[in-house]
Amino acid sequence: MSLAIVIVAYNAVAELSAALESLSAAPPSTPGEIVVVDNASTDDVSGLVRGRFPGVRLIEAGANLGFARGVNLGIRNSSSDYVLLLNPDTTVPPGAIDRLVAALQQAPDVGAIGPRLVDGTGRAELSFGRMYSPVSELRRKVWLGMQARGVPFVQAAIERATSRERDVEWVSGACLLVRRSAGEGVGWLDERYFLYAEDVDFCAALRAAGWRVRFTPHVQVVHHRGRSGAGRPGETLQAWQASHLAFYRKHRPRWAPWLERYLRWRGYDPAA
Repeated sequence: MSLAIVIVAYNAVAELSAALESLSAAPPSTPGEIVVVDNASTDDVSGLVRGRFPGVRLIEAGANLGFARGVNLGIRNSSSDYVLLLNPDTTVPPGAIDRLVAALQQAPDVGAIGPRLVDGTGRAELSFGRMYSPVSELRRKVWLGMQARGVPFVQAAIERATSRERDVEWVSGACLLVRRSAGEGVGWLDERYFLYAEDVDFCAALRAAGWRVRFTPHVQVVHHRGRSGAGRPGETLQAWQASHLAFYRKHRPRWAPWLERYLRWRGYDPAA
């Protein structure tokens, strides 16, 4: 049994440093490798890896390929039984990866599993959910908005929801452990998504192929959400809008024209 940890980094040198420090301080006992794909960062991500983490395998993409293409590049240049997709803005507590691997091993019909994600203060993130639809997205947006405002009953409800192990429709790609045979069976991530929605789409493909997708609260990983994109709000918004529309065109074609009209009204040009 072996594991490849694939991290795609773009201008996230500080976040990546913390993530790799957490992995090197308490490496998983599962044999394997860490693969960092540098999407042509300008903040010397490659220099960080070469200088401070020589045991990490570095792949220089030569351009900003986006998340899905970057992940696929890393996966296809690795060899392992399991693949862990890990964001650079995460830190991994000791033993977390081994427990996640054990959970996947014990459930041979589970294709992918995700842990409980928390922010730096220990507050739970709603890191799983229903397939995107107008209703599910509206519900999620309302709940996350109330959580951001610190509404106590909403935070309590999210804490309860993230304390129960369950099968789900998708789990966050910020920390997602995949059985290689399952991922290869669906062709890994759909590269039409530059950033965002690729994890929801990937989990949908796994479920369509007969695999279960699982959320476990028995493993916890810290997700310093959004730090790597904090300096580029315009670019990240445009990436979300493009991926959002691509998802609806693929999975919700009846709703896609309505979403496109809404996005145009918000200033997004699908042809740009």
